[in-house]
Amino acid sequence: MRIQKLTGIVLCLVVTAALVSLSPNPSHADTFRPVVRGKRGVVAGGQPLSVEAGLRILQRGGNAVDAGVATILAASVIEFSHFSFGGEVPILIKLKGADVVVVEGMGQAPMKATREFFVNRAKANQNEAVATAPDSSRAQRGETDLASIKGAKPGPIPSTGPLSATVPAVLDACVTALDHFGTKTLGEVMEPAIELADGFPIDELRVEYIKTRSPIFSQWPDARRVFLPGGEIPKVGDLFVQADLARTLREIVRAEKLAAKGTRNNRHAGLMAARDYFYRGPIARRIGDYMQAHGGLIAADDFARFQAKTGQPVQADYRGYQIYKAGFWTQGPALVEALNMLEGFDLKEMGHNSSKYVHTLVEALKLAMADRDRYYGDPNFTKIPMTELLSKSYAALRRPLIDPFRASLAQQPGDPTNMKAILANAVQTTGRLSTVPPIERANDTTCVNVVDKDGNLFSATPSGAWLPAVVAGDTGVLMGQRLQSALIDPNSPNVVAPGKRPRITLSPTLVLKGGEPFMVLSTPGGDNQDQALLQVLLNIIEFGMNPQEAVEAPRFDTQHFISSFDDHEFLPGSLNIESRLGLKTVQELSQRGHKIKLQAEWGTLSSPTVIVYDNKTGVAAAGADPRRGRYAVAW
Repeated sequence: MRIQKLTGIVLCLVVTAALVSLSPNPSHADTFRPVVRGKRGVVAGGQPLSVEAGLRILQRGGNAVDAGVATILAASVIEFSHFSFGGEVPILIKLKGADVVVVEGMGQAPMKATREFFVNRAKANQNEAVATAPDSSRAQRGETDLASIKGAKPGPIPSTGPLSATVPAVLDACVTALDHFGTKTLGEVMEPAIELADGFPIDELRVEYIKTRSPIFSQWPDARRVFLPGGEIPKVGDLFVQADLARTLREIVRAEKLAAKGTRNNRHAGLMAARDYFYRGPIARRIGDYMQAHGGLIAADDFARFQAKTGQPVQADYRGYQIYKAGFWTQGPALVEALNMLEGFDLKEMGHNSSKYVHTLVEALKLAMADRDRYYGDPNFTKIPMTELLSKSYAALRRPLIDPFRASLAQQPGDPTNMKAILANAVQTTGRLSTVPPIERANDTTCVNVVDKDGNLFSATPSGAWLPAVVAGDTGVLMGQRLQSALIDPNSPNVVAPGKRPRITLSPTLVLKGGEPFMVLSTPGGDNQDQALLQVLLNIIEFGMNPQEAVEAPRFDTQHFISSFDDHEFLPGSLNIESRLGLKTVQELSQRGHKIKLQAEWGTLSSPTVIVYDNKTGVAAAGADPRRGRYAVAW
């Protein structure tokens, strides 16, 4: 039976708080899970207790933003294998009658994080290996990238430990979203997170992560104390308590309540007080002091400098749909570039997941990712030809580079400034295999998508501060590892610099149809996020799949780019394919020159959730990928 092919994957939890109007004809789609539909709101994310937090807020009268923030905060407590409170979260929001906006939830590098610091550090350790994945075999043997530990094996920018931390952005992003677009107080939306920090029944995935990462985090006493209570690995179903984090969250809420008393605009005043308590008050000082004392660069002053601003998204217009992504400080614009090129092909005529279809998408993605690696970075530090990169005319120049019969093995950035298809002086990146075993690489990130009864849209990609992570003393806050995404190449727009954001892979997506609310989707998967989202998007737009069919369909991804993580590998011509695509398709792609790596039937690491909104009926329909246990709930 087909269900036997996915042993161990938990079936979708469907929460129905009231009867909703559904189609009288049941779907005949061949999917593991049903489409989750509701008229009063739908929440989709990475764990059932996370999405329950968002649903609870909807039921208490909150909007999509309130529910999305509650889901993020709950996930920051219980999904610590992939994301926690010290991480980052870019957010896309579309309120009824308003424009799409981005909350830029990415913290900057510490002011002490200079290129010279990391170059000199690398020279001092020139006989040692470069940075590796936080869960690599070297790290499992205790050879962690941690300068403050005797005998460590440091790299240019470590992938774990105190030196890899940027300023935590989650709280400020959530406060900014609530202040500008929500209706609830921070205390209201943080209530489920605090309850979970007081204790939640730990699941198999989190227990496995604690078990496999304990050789690394055990070197940090506070992390060992939190994740090995009583010196033991928790058992599945145990109540897992994070008392320090619960106290920190309560302190933040207490600051909000005290500031809100007797003030005219008490919700705004309370939110600002909660933010300042964390970023300008005792929490920042305690985290900064701890990190400085344990070999880190981040200090309290770095927290005070940070602010999660709202900004404008980038946009693709594709066959009557408007697809919105965060800006060039993320990899999101690469999806816009790919869609602009693909609009010139009849994808439907090619046939879904035919060799011709897969080849065309992969070659477009290679070109888009080459531009990502050549031009994308923090716009506050880097001049980026944004308008040209996103233009249809530039896409028309790039499109003929897609050879219908041969896979490209070259990295080919374009020259948008001079409107030429290929950058003449581009230096070819040499293909290099990672030393990190694939089964041991980090699986970071989760996803949050919400649509409420009014058609308000919310899409977020929370990530960072995953296990193994440094726990900042008695605050209970896990510190992030995102600085590893920056480079020490002085010619790169993504070169590390004080106060600069590393270019990140996190890539929420929001779609309008003819200007009206239509869809939100996001996924974990690192560099592969926009590859997976492109396929899910086209599954719905081009091939008419329902949301669950769209996320369960076989997928593929290329590693033909400079990795944003670990040792920044580059695998020219690589193509990972789930075996469900079929032997004929695999053979035809191999004949085109793709370097095929055949994955298990459900082997890709991406795992999206998607919600489609019917503007006429008000019904929202969600799909949740079973590959990594995504969940959707409806009301």
